[in-house]
Amino acid sequence: MKTLGFIGTGGMGGGMAANLIKAGYRLVVTDLRREQAKALETMGAQFTDTPKSVAESCDLVLSMLPTNEAVRAVGLGVGGLAEATTGAKVWIDFSSIDKETIVDVSGQLATKGWSVLDASAGGVEEVAAAGELALWLSGSKALFDECQPILTPMGKSILHVGELGNAKLVKNAMAMLAAVQHMSLVEICSLLKKGGLNEATFQTILKNSQQDSVATRRIMEVVVSRNYKPRKSWMPKDVGFGLDMARQMEVPMPFVGLAQQMFAIAQATGEDGYEATGIACNVYDVINGNKK
Repeated sequence: MKTLGFIGTGGMGGGMAANLIKAGYRLVVTDLRREQAKALETMGAQFTDTPKSVAESCDLVLSMLPTNEAVRAVGLGVGGLAEATTGAKVWIDFSSIDKETIVDVSGQLATKGWSVLDASAGGVEEVAAAGELALWLSGSKALFDECQPILTPMGKSILHVGELGNAKLVKNAMAMLAAVQHMSLVEICSLLKKGGLNEATFQTILKNSQQDSVATRRIMEVVVSRNYKPRKSWMPKDVGFGLDMARQMEVPMPFVGLAQQMFAIAQATGEDGYEATGIACNVYDVINGNKK
């Protein structure tokens, strides 16, 4: 069984890495905050200090990182993968970043003999922990096929989506779709509530309509319960990446642009410290005068 490296062991990465351990893989891990890797260490993972030492201790590296800058640092920075002299030469990066960054980093790493699979994961921390993520990968199809045994413990749906960078594009596109969906559902709730129908009634209507889906059910459960999960939502960042790419491609996206402005209202009013459904509900409370 291969030894795998995992860089970035926060809420998403930690759950993904744990499922690899459960599948029988030996893991070498690193994170800027070692406390985030403690649970994996108790499961048998070995902690090391740098991406370079991770690569030199394993056969293949995976990562789940928060920003473009973090991906560049892991790949090309001091103590990064490019400095590894032995060990792994394959990197699967699941970070939620933009297409331009992964393509550029991959190109520079290729001169050092590295092959990169661009990857993205659809789902939240609980889905990652359950091993039920939707995984999208792009780059070499032959390498994608070779890595199937590694991907299977982490996802219920695994799809190759074409050339390198497309997995980031898909992730951003899905975030854009979700942003519009969140805002539109909560907006309709605002209208119905003004007309005397509460959120629970609309939830029942949706469940028995053609618009019913796993996504609408999850959103409405949070809307009705008002049980907002306090955490930093990455959706505004992903939507921003998607809009940047849309501008470069000269693709008009008016609805997504409006959804991004709603996130901006939440940030400006201090109502953005929740997952996306909580943000949507709070920002509509603000613009409807329900928050002082």
